[in-house]
Amino acid sequence: MKPIESVNDFVIKFANVNGTGSASANNLFAKALFRMGIPVSPKNIFPSNIQGLPTWYEVRVNDKGYLGRRGGIDIALSVNPQSMADDIREVLPGGYFVYDDTKPLDLRLWRDDITIVGLPLSRLCNENYEDPRQRQLFKNVIYVGALAALLDIDFKVLTGLLEDQFKGKKNLVLPNIHALELGYHYAQANVECPLSIRVEKSDKVGDKILLDGNTALGLGALYGGATVAAWYPITPSTSVVDAFEKYAKRVRIDAGTGRCNYAIVQAEDELSAIGMVIGASWNGARSFTATSGPGISLMGEFLGLAYFAEIPTVLFNVQRAGPSTGMPTRTQQSDILACAYASHGDTKQVLLFPSTPKECFDFGALSFDLAERLQTPIILMTDLDLGMNDNMSEPLAWDDARKYDRGKVMTAQQLEEGMEFGRYLDVDGDAICYRTYPGTHPTKGAFFTRGTSRNEYAVYTEKGEEYEANMLRLLRKWDTINEHVPAPITVECGRQTETAVLYFGTSEEASLEALDNLASEGIYLNAMRVRAFPFNHEVQEYIERHREVFVVEQNRDAQLRTLLMAEFEFGPDKLKSVLCFDGTPISARNIGKQIKKHLKGDNVLPLHRNITWVRAGESL
Repeated sequence: MKPIESVNDFVIKFANVNGTGSASANNLFAKALFRMGIPVSPKNIFPSNIQGLPTWYEVRVNDKGYLGRRGGIDIALSVNPQSMADDIREVLPGGYFVYDDTKPLDLRLWRDDITIVGLPLSRLCNENYEDPRQRQLFKNVIYVGALAALLDIDFKVLTGLLEDQFKGKKNLVLPNIHALELGYHYAQANVECPLSIRVEKSDKVGDKILLDGNTALGLGALYGGATVAAWYPITPSTSVVDAFEKYAKRVRIDAGTGRCNYAIVQAEDELSAIGMVIGASWNGARSFTATSGPGISLMGEFLGLAYFAEIPTVLFNVQRAGPSTGMPTRTQQSDILACAYASHGDTKQVLLFPSTPKECFDFGALSFDLAERLQTPIILMTDLDLGMNDNMSEPLAWDDARKYDRGKVMTAQQLEEGMEFGRYLDVDGDAICYRTYPGTHPTKGAFFTRGTSRNEYAVYTEKGEEYEANMLRLLRKWDTINEHVPAPITVECGRQTETAVLYFGTSEEASLEALDNLASEGIYLNAMRVRAFPFNHEVQEYIERHREVFVVEQNRDAQLRTLLMAEFEFGPDKLKSVLCFDGTPISARNIGKQIKKHLKGDNVLPLHRNITWVRAGESL
């Protein structure tokens, strides 16, 4: 068996027990490599219970900057007997399995095609710590120290991170450094170091930062002018509001009185939360809520009200695996149709699809401008992978000269000067009407917000022609929205090809890597990343100029493909599905395998819709 040999190019997976403090130690490992200038992409895979069940932490290390999941594990570090059989099975031939050998490995798990490295983690803890909790916590730090020796990680970088983390708390710094040294020295003395898989300092990170999407969304809301957040806790969106509150406490405080210039309300349920947001927005405040799939289901009725009454509303949807409770701590892109047509009747909702923390920040701020300019709900669609994991990202930036776009708001002066006001009167021909803030004028400009049919002056009516005229105006407004939402981004392969790939959100990184891998095999495809719904005109033109387009998405039912066919009336032979819905981020190997499988059978006439996927756990 020949071991895998690589420098700054591997996947390592930590297998832990939930609730043992492993996440901070694993994060320490990932940040150390990042500080060494090596691109990393960490993924925390955790259960929905509080503690006790298996949890994993996967880190992709790649000097070329590929940040999506690759597929396959080169190194597994296991400290959880519950999952050990599965963990060792995942290691690729030539890889390494590192485990706590305080108890001998079950011989039934032995593999001759990998290198097995034993570290007496529990014994080292028992010899050096008396407190049971310390034994549990420092076991994780010890294996990080051992990995420093095994992979040739700069030890000073690790100690520097600990000093930063526990700044001003020397009583915490020294014990953690001691635990690192225990693992480091044991590995140095008992294992041939470094392994054939190792790291070395690089300069490929540049000015990139590590940031989770939820924090970026909270900051985006703050910079976008939000002063009101109403929410109901739900995984994986809770930390969006937590981040907003954290930063609002710094900058939304009146310097003279000390009073808060913001309001955060935890509602009794998701329906109440969106109702509060709509009410605050109607009154002129920039407000938002954050939720996930089950919350979207509950909010449907009020989203229809906001669409029909044309009230600016911002909603951040951090998607998870469904339906029902599904897998609440796993990632998917499975709320596309539920959000695009949220509510009953003829409704269409604006969706934004960020793919990086920077876009979470940018689109988060943009959402409020779009909501007020277009007077409609804006639903920003991220997911657990982007929201809760640290992602390498361009630094966040803000232009202090930027002015908020409040849209068409009629002032008291305009009303006083005799400007005609009809809340649903289209005076400019763009189907977007003027509104007023409550209290703008004592006698003019007032209107009722109705969920029922009304005429152009907000007067209740059930005349069919009045209702129809209003619905057609809403449709005309919809047709202009694609001019305002973020345009798609295309990647041309530089070769003549009739085949392309279309993706969105967190499928981007794995898709780009898959395209490079396919190109190395002589398979060339163009690519486009969709960033919004309604789809820009470029999306339709792009699909039309290709014979077939593979639509990459992380759900079972090909929801984006369905939406594209519904909006543009493309036939099923035009759009081919590449799907992943096992709750883990889609991998480059998975995408490449599905595309190649289809292309091999391209000369066969299918008897039914052609959808292929790789089952969860299938070797790639």
